[in-house]
Order: sequence, then structure tokens, then C-alpha cells
Amino acid sequence: MLNGQKIVVVMPAYNAEKTLRRTLAEIPHDVVDGMILVDDASRDGTSKLAASLGIPTFVHLRNYGYGRNQKTCYAQALRMGADVVVMLHPDYQYSPKLITAMAAMITGGDFDVVLGSRILGVGALAGGMPLYKYVFNRSLTLAQNILCGHKLSEYHTGYRAFSRRVLLELPLHENSDDFVFDNQMLAQAIYFKYRIGEVSCPTKYFEDASSINFRRSCKYGLGVLGTSALFRLNRLGLAKSRIYAADGRKLHDPSVPADYYREEMRDGEPLAVGAGEESSRVG
Repeated sequence: MLNGQKIVVVMPAYNAEKTLRRTLAEIPHDVVDGMILVDDASRDGTSKLAASLGIPTFVHLRNYGYGRNQKTCYAQALRMGADVVVMLHPDYQYSPKLITAMAAMITGGDFDVVLGSRILGVGALAGGMPLYKYVFNRSLTLAQNILCGHKLSEYHTGYRAFSRRVLLELPLHENSDDFVFDNQMLAQAIYFKYRIGEVSCPTKYFEDASSINFRRSCKYGLGVLGTSALFRLNRLGLAKSRIYAADGRKLHDPSVPADYYREEMRDGEPLAVGAGEESSRVG
């Protein structure tokens, strides 16, 4: 705990069997009160390894996408009673050692959302980020800062921490199930005026670290620009997008189905099968 608040780390996973142990080894367990891993129908042994390591694990019955993975992560973390939720990719691309600093920025009361930025400092290129991705990142971030009227060093990091209130109040079920979910969520946080902080984060690009290819990157980039354009149009009163609707579907919306995953663990014991009988509603 930090400042009396429960810290839960969620790990959206896809084919992370080779890197999960290294990621887990660097998590500050003196601060973290709980962990959850959601496996988006990996083709390797990610879920079995996670369960064997004692991590509460949920397995999507098919590959629904990175956005849906996060929705499951956050819903289950809130059910666990998290006050602060830190999303950490289990591919060992981001440093788990920053969890304490990121969570402290929220429990201290200064921020509602904290981002681990690869762009602050020299972390991105020094860590092996391909040059085209770096240019892509910087260009999109500039466009978004203009359209959203905000100033962040990057909008595209996968290392994030959120307060419980943010996860309960943002209309996350209006967002995509694909990679652009990340960007939509951050745009929503800006739109609803949550306080966002950043910390400099070293990153590692290597063979086993997950990364989308050039074609998917282009699709993501177009989605990012669309998200920011909708942000501006909504602010100007020229559009009414559901992702920026205060009454949009939230994580605890009872209309959202919860039968798309199974549990690999309950009470620390691995399960052979599961039927998704646990509701994803949270309060």
C-alpha cells in the first residue's frame, strides 16, 4: 500500500510466456497489493505460467484485441478493491521499478492519471525504438497536443496508472477493442479534465517484446487522428461522440456481457476450465 491506498498491477498479455518471469521479478512487491493478468488467447503458455506463478489469471476465449484486454483488466482490478491501478505490459519493455513512483503520484493526491513516457529524456531511441516509430510518435503527439489543447510528451505509452475514480467514471465501454483504445482513454481523461502527470521511463526493444507492425501502426495512427478530431469537434459542440459522453457505458454497466473469458485461478488455485461465470460488474 501507499498512503493507505491499495495498489493493483494489471498485465494485458499476448504471447508473453518468454518475458513474464523477468517482468514479475522487478515488480516492487513491498508496495503492490495485488496483480492480475489477462491473456488475450495467446498461442503460447502465458496463462499456464501466470497461474503457476500465483497470479490471478483471466483468459479471453478468443483474441478480442488489446482494448478489450484492458477493459477486463480494469474491471477485475476494481472488483479486487484497487484504489490505484497500474497497467504494466508483461513483455518487459517498460521498467516495473517505476510502479512505486507512478502510484505515489496518484496516492499523494496530485494526479489522477500518470504516464510512463518514453520520450522524456533519451529513453526511446537509446532503448532501441525504431526511428520511424519515434518520428511517428512525435508527429502524432504534436497533432494531438494541438487538437486536444493539452501538453504531453507522448500519448502512446503503454505504461499507465489510474485512480479508482477515473476507471469508474470514464465511459470505457464506448471505446474500441483494438489498439486505439489506449489513445481514446487518454483523450477521455483530458476531455473530462482529470489531472495527468508523466515520469521518464526507459524502454527496451528486443525480439520478445511485443510491437505492432508498420501496417497496424498506420491504422493506429489514423485512429489516433480521428479520436483527436472528434475531441475538438465535441468541444466545439459540432459533434456528439459516445466516447465523450458523460452517460456513456462504463466498466460497471450491467448491459456489458461478461462471458468472454474464463478464470485460470481462484483463491490461488489453478482451474482446469472456467465458463466466465464471474460478472465483470464493479461498484
